[in-house]
Amino acid sequence: MRILYLSQVLPYPLDAGPKMRSYYVLKYLSQQHDVTLLTFVRDTDRPEYIAQMEEICHAVHTVPMRRSAVRDGQFLLKSIVSGQPFLIVRDEVPAMTAKLRELLAGQPFDAVHADQLWMAQYALQAKTFSPDVRLVLDQHNAVYLIPGRMADGETNPVKKMILARESKMMARYESETCPRFDRVVWVTREDYDAVSAISSTPLPAPAVIPICGDPTREPPVEPKDGVKRVTFLGGLHWPPNAQGIVWFAKNVFPKIRARVPDAVLTVIGKNPPAALTGDGVQVTGYVEDLSPLLAETQAFVVPLHAGGGMRVKIIDAWRWGLPIVSTTIGAEGIAVENGVDILIADTAEAFADAVIRVLQSPELQRSLAENGRRTVVQKYNWRTIYTQWDDVYRF
Repeated sequence: MRILYLSQVLPYPLDAGPKMRSYYVLKYLSQQHDVTLLTFVRDTDRPEYIAQMEEICHAVHTVPMRRSAVRDGQFLLKSIVSGQPFLIVRDEVPAMTAKLRELLAGQPFDAVHADQLWMAQYALQAKTFSPDVRLVLDQHNAVYLIPGRMADGETNPVKKMILARESKMMARYESETCPRFDRVVWVTREDYDAVSAISSTPLPAPAVIPICGDPTREPPVEPKDGVKRVTFLGGLHWPPNAQGIVWFAKNVFPKIRARVPDAVLTVIGKNPPAALTGDGVQVTGYVEDLSPLLAETQAFVVPLHAGGGMRVKIIDAWRWGLPIVSTTIGAEGIAVENGVDILIADTAEAFADAVIRVLQSPELQRSLAENGRRTVVQKYNWRTIYTQWDDVYRF
């Protein structure tokens, strides 16, 4: 088939969950079909990243995406006036519509694949330009849950109101948009159930395909002794990540330091919030070569209280062979076994106790790491799991 694949992020390098999802889906689909990638790019996307995607896809076309606080303010006002979700309105880029129209006019496509809900609006536009094209939506999350969960944990009344409003508008948009696609693929069954529960129109029959990586590509990291390093990894521009690690640094890590004085918290990710301070807290920003810090990591933490879909940081940490402590929401949608391949804790006290157990027990570190590596190889390997995309594209 001839597939036009629409992405909100350039799927390389593999430094974020959405990128990993897109990269390996593209890699699999391109082995079976003729795939053209149309993607937004940021100023930080290098030419060699685009060249990497050109090695996989039949063709790659890019449209600049520019973010700023001023533009976000304008989009928020437009969201208020139009009643559309802010997260959708801010991705309305005329240049993307023009490029989409140009590509559809220049050659026939059998299907348009929208990666994430942000690109659904463009897939629906494609249907108006090319009425016979089939539409596929890859739903990474039940998106409306994310601002709703953040609102539950927000103490600032203005922010709480804005988040609750965004959740309400997104729920309406999401429940109205998904039924307009011929196929909708969900990362987790929980996300499908969450959107189905609020949709007055029946959704397409669900296909659930988890986010996968390539765990057999390289061995786990070789651990180094001596540093009681507790590591968090994630883009801190993503509000659930920022909210979660600030909660951990303020409420959990001091309890750990009280009993393990030489523990170090290392926070890796771009755009760290200013609130990330405290004794033993090390904030690195974005790190290109993670291997030295991962080798010293004795506990990998996922302290999230908001989010949707899957937390790919767990898949990555299993692949690296690291012991993980997570909240229930942090591990949502993943086939975890508490006490075997991960430790689950939700309160500050329970989370601190779990991390301390890991830091003080090399045997527990090894067992969690080995069992986690086994889980990711068996259940989250794109080479075996992504054959399920064949059924999605069997129209």
